[in-house]
This record gives sequence, C-alpha cells and structure tokens, in this order.
Amino acid sequence: MAHEAGTYDGRLRDLEAEAFRTGRTLAEHSEELATIREQQGTAFGNIDSLANAIGAPGERPIADRLDTIERVLFAVARAQGIDPDAT
Repeated sequence: MAHEAGTYDGRLRDLEAEAFRTGRTLAEHSEELATIREQQGTAFGNIDSLANAIGAPGERPIADRLDTIERVLFAVARAQGIDPDAT
C-alpha cells in the first residue's frame, strides 16, 4: 500500500512538473506573439507612411519623397532585426 502511495505521489509530481513546463512554454509563445504583433503594427504603419511619402505627383520634389521612402524602408528593416547600415 505504501508503494502504491509513493507511485501515486511520484506520478502526481511528474504531472505537476509537466503542467508547469507547459504553462511556461505557453507564456513564452504568448510573448513571441506579442512581439510579432508589434512588428506587424510597425510594418503596417510604415507602409502607410510609405504611401503618404509617395503622395500625388507634384506635391513635393521627388528627392524629398525618395528620402522619406528610404527612411521608411530602413525603419522596416530595423523592425525586422536587419541592420541596413551593415550592408
């Protein structure tokens, strides 16, 4: 009987440990998803900025529009973990 109780206690500890590991893994995945959502939000904001930078012909000189586009593309690259200055 004592052996059965020990086996039961051991199995219960194993299940608790597994539940803890699973909970921690889920928390880590949730953090990763939050980071991805932030990056997507930044990317979509940058796309909107890019569209605004291009604008209608004649609104601003082409050099100004191209400078703005370059800044937006650099920001997108940095948001994705790429250093555009390193290339």
